[in-house]
Amino acid sequence: MAERWNPPVELSKAEKFVVSRLKRTGRLFVFLRRHRHELFDEAFRRELESMYSDMPRGTPPKDPALLAMVTLLQAYEQASDAVAVENALLDRRWQLVLDTHGAEEPVYSQGVLVDFRRRLIEHDMDRRLLERTVELARSTGEFGHKALRVALDSAPLAGAGRVEDTFNLIGHAMEVVVECAAIVAELSPEEVRRRSGVKLLGKSSIKAALDIDWDQPTEQKDALERLLADVRSLRSWVERNLTEAAKKPPLKKALDLLERIVQQDIEPDPGGGSRIRQGTAKDRVISVTDPEMRHGRKSKSRTINGYKRHIAKDLDSGLALAATVRPANESEHRAESDIRRDVERLGEVKELHIDRGYLAGEWPRELHERDASVFSKPWNSTGERFGKPDFTFDFETQQAMCPAGKAAPIRPSPKPDGRAHVSFPKAVCDPCPLRTQCVPGEQRRGKSLTLHPMEPLLQQLREQQQSSAGRTQLRQRVSIEHTLAHVVARQGPRARYIGIRKNVFDLRRTAAIENLHVLQRREAA
Repeated sequence: MAERWNPPVELSKAEKFVVSRLKRTGRLFVFLRRHRHELFDEAFRRELESMYSDMPRGTPPKDPALLAMVTLLQAYEQASDAVAVENALLDRRWQLVLDTHGAEEPVYSQGVLVDFRRRLIEHDMDRRLLERTVELARSTGEFGHKALRVALDSAPLAGAGRVEDTFNLIGHAMEVVVECAAIVAELSPEEVRRRSGVKLLGKSSIKAALDIDWDQPTEQKDALERLLADVRSLRSWVERNLTEAAKKPPLKKALDLLERIVQQDIEPDPGGGSRIRQGTAKDRVISVTDPEMRHGRKSKSRTINGYKRHIAKDLDSGLALAATVRPANESEHRAESDIRRDVERLGEVKELHIDRGYLAGEWPRELHERDASVFSKPWNSTGERFGKPDFTFDFETQQAMCPAGKAAPIRPSPKPDGRAHVSFPKAVCDPCPLRTQCVPGEQRRGKSLTLHPMEPLLQQLREQQQSSAGRTQLRQRVSIEHTLAHVVARQGPRARYIGIRKNVFDLRRTAAIENLHVLQRREAA
């Protein structure tokens, strides 16, 4: 049975010396030392231990509370597993927190940390690790039981996988198929390439193997046909010789990825043969190393190859409540379900402060319908003529008022899309002096509008933006931008891990560190 981690509460003489040296830097080490028994209370320790129920007698190789503390220290210093192993032996600050003074051999191995991280993710305990920092704040009075004032924001996270063009992407996917087939068939990759008739793999790169003048379109077309011929040869050989294995992972997964890349990037050429797709396929895979990465935008001028990280913060306590990572090509509101679930575990939301990118989700509308407050800039109106922001809507009387002061009824749509419609009669619009600013000259009917299902909320947001008090409320969202900036500075611009779920783990533990910093500063004040 693993020895239980039972560090003392009182500081030893040696620890007091270390603490005295950490008054200006490394104060979070001191905070963790003083509050580790509260952060990892008995109830939370039992939760962590339950992750090892599949082991003989449910016994973990090392106390999970100790490993969870190591996980936090790794996020604090962005330390690798190898560095974390050495720091427990050599760094007196880590020893202060982990109670490893005097250790003469590694306290844990890299393998133990890898396995712990896997279990933490599988059991969604990284979410609980972030929640525990909020619960610690609640126990010290820094986070109450009142309804929450929540702000959301996102930031780019470049993926850790290699981004490649179509030729290299297809070649890389083929290499993965060859490697998987070699393992299944108990052959060398060279033998698989020989038997399958693949000619372009095994060189320094696909483009080196093709060896063409890339400025010549005819040579490019010929190179693409040669590459696709290799794809067909490889796929045909695998299907003939490894029929059953091709139906199961990992070979099936490799074949599916190759097929997806070919389908997304290649299309028939009207002149015969194939060509690289004109335009970008929806949800295009951009990396074989990390197939979950996507190409997206944070703004019109700022592109992302990878992901977006999302943070939810309580404006009153300054604590991060939830964090998630989504592909870069997804709109902000697609992160709503992950964030909302975790926030509502901690309390009822009475205010939601968001960027307009989150407006398309269900959460803002549902909060507005139950009289909670939503603060956001509304969607911009486009076009030179009068649009919905220039009209007034009374949803109690179901009347719309145009800029000229004329009224028309708001009529629900016969379709189940939640949209309503407003139509002003031609007899009202034709003599109106504002007609040229409202109705296109070639239009022979009056002004018509289609109202979004969230139009009552959108009208309220437009009214907010037009008042000084409303703009003051909108500026409160700056706080989440500061928190997100701290997280980005600690994590860096590039993902540490491959895949969404591992990067969610990394973001959650980083958000937990930011919460601990908030509590440490409050305690020191």
